[in-house]
Amino acid sequence: MEPHFYNVDITWNEDRKGVMCSPELNREALSCIEVATPPEFPKGIPGIWSPEHLFTAAVSSCLMTTFLAIAENSKLTFSEFSCKSKGKLEQVEGKFLMTEITLEPTVTIMNESDRDKALRVIQKSEAACLISNSVKSKIIMVPTIKLVEVSVPELL
Repeated sequence: MEPHFYNVDITWNEDRKGVMCSPELNREALSCIEVATPPEFPKGIPGIWSPEHLFTAAVSSCLMTTFLAIAENSKLTFSEFSCKSKGKLEQVEGKFLMTEITLEPTVTIMNESDRDKALRVIQKSEAACLISNSVKSKIIMVPTIKLVEVSVPELL
């Protein structure tokens, strides 16, 4: 496979914040993301995406897109996928590092017989996720497989 390149342009606005866009994406204001130093750092700004959030989001969104591809190839039938994620920032030997990313994917299946298959697809997705494979942070997986709830009409 030939190399692929993904371009991101950052423009500083004021204080500790700027705007991030990509020339490969729609450059309308809605497709750009405001980014800032997180509030845990001096002059950080709350309520705005930070590099730490984006790093965590990159790992989580890669898990999702990898899961979707592997689930399709595996013919896994599911009704929902979601993933909570938490990035851990620590100072190690005088440097700030994202040391851990905890991923909590939840897959909702329609048939109990698909439970093991869904778990295998999540595990394969973690192993194949190019972002997880590209970072030195420890990746912790806490998967949940749910069975879709079927409501039964009450008899009068």
